[in-house]
Amino acid sequence: MPPLLAPAPLSWVACLLALTALVGCAPGPHPGSAGGPGVPEAWGRSHVVEVAQTALGAPYRFGGNGNPGFDCSGLIRFAYQEVGLSVPRTVARLRDRARSVPLDHARPGDLLFFRLSGKVSHVALYLGEKRFIHAPSRGERVTYGSLNDSFWRRHLVGAGQVF
Repeated sequence: MPPLLAPAPLSWVACLLALTALVGCAPGPHPGSAGGPGVPEAWGRSHVVEVAQTALGAPYRFGGNGNPGFDCSGLIRFAYQEVGLSVPRTVARLRDRARSVPLDHARPGDLLFFRLSGKVSHVALYLGEKRFIHAPSRGERVTYGSLNDSFWRRHLVGAGQVF
């Protein structure tokens, strides 16, 4: 009985292997450039959230953006830098850079801005379902927060996207 598939000529097999090798080396998404050309936005957003969560429990430190602690905008900068996005260092500049979006359109990885002491002075990373992660204030640690909490809901001024 003859074989169902005839063997391919050796030259054809060699070409196929060479093409496979070239495709495997082709430039593609690079995890360090999330948000850049060819990198899925969803990957960048979820990675920003994952990075911010690694800071849970770190102490609040005014001006801190890593070891040994964070302030609110330092936490945001840390998380975004890990996915290759450069964002401003202060709450005011983050707010200027972010595209304003209605809260019901905010997605994980977006920013939430809060007015405390008369000015917009606090930022948090939105996680979805009214939850966020932030570095609250002196004496506290990076933690989760919720817009179901009347304090945070009352002080929220808006959401913004940098992706």
